[in-house]
Amino acid sequence: MLLVFAVLAGAASESETQTCQTATDMNDSTRAALDTAARHYFDLAAKGDIAGLRQNSIPGVAANFAGIETAVKDNQAAFAGAQVTARSPFLLQAGGTAPIARAEFFCGVFGKSGQTANSAIVVLNDLPPGNYGIVIQDVASAKGAYTLSLVLQQQGSDWKLGGFYAKPAQAAGHDGNWFVERARGFKTKSQMHNAWFYYQEARDLLAPLPFMSTQATDKLYDESQDLQPPDLPANGSVVDLTAGTKTYKLTSWFPLGVGDDLDVVVKYQAADISNNNQTYQENLTVIRALVAK
Repeated sequence: MLLVFAVLAGAASESETQTCQTATDMNDSTRAALDTAARHYFDLAAKGDIAGLRQNSIPGVAANFAGIETAVKDNQAAFAGAQVTARSPFLLQAGGTAPIARAEFFCGVFGKSGQTANSAIVVLNDLPPGNYGIVIQDVASAKGAYTLSLVLQQQGSDWKLGGFYAKPAQAAGHDGNWFVERARGFKTKSQMHNAWFYYQEARDLLAPLPFMSTQATDKLYDESQDLQPPDLPANGSVVDLTAGTKTYKLTSWFPLGVGDDLDVVVKYQAADISNNNQTYQENLTVIRALVAK
């Protein structure tokens, strides 16, 4: 499960600067401080120490801690006793005196074709000025592979918790690269629905943060864009699904790893869901129509 808890809010300012330093750019003390803080917060999460995490969070997060508390409880069993390896951190510096409506950080070295193996692009909306650290931790657990990505904000000499993103690194027992290979296989066979869903799942598994792109995720995006079937909703569009005498408005359709299964989640517009039995029957009707199609 992916848990997102962002703390970024405020008025917009378009004229401020944004810079990003990779591990090789930042000084040793800053890198050590980021790594130490991230490890400390992982240890608190592994112990289920909700109070300790809240105490070490920035004020906006501490005041609205329910999302992180749920994420910690959901992942504590996987994190307890796990082996953790931190990837090279990023230091984001947002200048100015007012929040930035759309802050874009280009981290690392870029080539003529765009991103390279160690680069990243981070996009954050309504970002207040300050120094931020991003630390991605690979977690080797008895329950499988996970990533825990933390957004930290510098306050004085401390790095406080500003975001907590925990997710499995596998779905249905397979990692992102496995889904890439299967997606390409479906593409070769012109099985575009399968290819599209497997590309989506691969990108989700290979992207530790929803607001970060890498060379790997950019490549998958480019590979898959011309594959999207026209009967799937995209970019806010709605697609009609006829079932008997009724037409349903589908708003989204995406894969989701659940335990050892890869499921497909379909969302559609409904005028009223107050009657549980009727809603259940409507769901069954949509499912049967999709399977038949």
